Amino acid sequence: MTRQIILSFSAALIALALALSAVCSQQSQAGKTTTPKTVTVAQQGKADVTGRDNYALQRAADMLSPGDTLEIGPGEYLMDNALVIPVSGVTVRGVPGQTVLKKKRAVMSLIIEGGDWGEDVFIVGEPEKFSVGVGVAILDDRNRQGYSVVTATIEDIRGDTVFTSERSVNDLNYVDGNARLESTFPLLAGYELSDVLIEGITADGNKDQNPFRLDGCRGGAIYLFDCKNVTIRNCVARNYNGDGISWQITDRITVESCESFGHTGLGLHPGTGSTNSVITDSHSHHNGIVGLFLCYRVRLGEFRNNLFEHNGRYGVSIGHKDSDNFFENNVIRNNGFSGVYFRKNPERVGGHRNVFKNNKILDNGNAERGYGVYVEAENQGEVFENNVIAETRTGGEATQRYGVYIVRGTSSVTVGDNEMKGHSEADCHDENSMALN
Repeated sequence: MTRQIILSFSAALIALALALSAVCSQQSQAGKTTTPKTVTVAQQGKADVTGRDNYALQRAADMLSPGDTLEIGPGEYLMDNALVIPVSGVTVRGVPGQTVLKKKRAVMSLIIEGGDWGEDVFIVGEPEKFSVGVGVAILDDRNRQGYSVVTATIEDIRGDTVFTSERSVNDLNYVDGNARLESTFPLLAGYELSDVLIEGITADGNKDQNPFRLDGCRGGAIYLFDCKNVTIRNCVARNYNGDGISWQITDRITVESCESFGHTGLGLHPGTGSTNSVITDSHSHHNGIVGLFLCYRVRLGEFRNNLFEHNGRYGVSIGHKDSDNFFENNVIRNNGFSGVYFRKNPERVGGHRNVFKNNKILDNGNAERGYGVYVEAENQGEVFENNVIAETRTGGEATQRYGVYIVRGTSSVTVGDNEMKGHSEADCHDENSMALN
């Protein structure tokens, strides 16, 4: 009996020791931190992934965990779809000026059947134009811009039927509204991310071979959606049929030392409720519409030491509820209509309390009309102080006829201690006579 008690007691002690050992091991494993790794991509030679297209890039990106770095070697990578950053807390790094993500030639096919709200199966007229993995936009003539467009990936093709990763959000008109799939997509994209650094990447939209436009609500050469605390540094976005760098529904996005040019739309596009955006030391030029476009509730932004020039309509455009933004030490010159434009909005939905200090707003306008600053909105509390607003050219080259022009309405604009000169019509013209404080 005594021997049985001793054996039972010994067994209990052994079991207890094993249990304690397991707990200690679990605690030890939990206390360990994974060492961040670097995943490399190259077109040849030694690398974790070797290749020359978006499929190679995405395979490498999908190896990332928070804390890791993706390094993309020099070369031109042809893009059938976006490189999507899969997780937060990572760095995506290229070789400045040498790592180029270039969009392939775009294709399009009409949808013969399918495309009602919520559908992800489409019968198309020319399925041979597509392959599995290609990025597409789903749209028709009525739903061809903004968030009405859906971007997706082709997951399967069976005969003339295409299966996509996302569903239509509209009833597309495939009878007489040209419902269609177009191979348009961002080149580098992040969705619902935080704490990401993107640097040294060139994103080339290859617009000469891409006649189909995808605007900044759903795309861009570089595109962020619902992200926070992301820095884009020392990158180039060029020649995209749409916008250059676009970020929507975001907080604390920083664009630093970047260049954005040659786009059919907007060079830099913070939009859709983006707060605390910072753009510094960047150059946005030769874009079809605007250099910097603030769009729908862009608030508390800081824009310093940038150059906005040679854009088709405006250097900087401010609109719907774009409020409490600060512009300092920027050069805004040689833009087609005006240097700074406040879009037409009633006071309740206007952009208020935007401050411009120590900027140079020079030589804007075209043969028909030209303004340094054009205020068409009924905004309140706009401030222009210590800026140089001037036309520096003479004769037929001088197109900035007005320094500051305010249309009739209820705007409240403070214009103080600016250096204004060279305007053939007026330094300040106020249709209300009471708007300038």
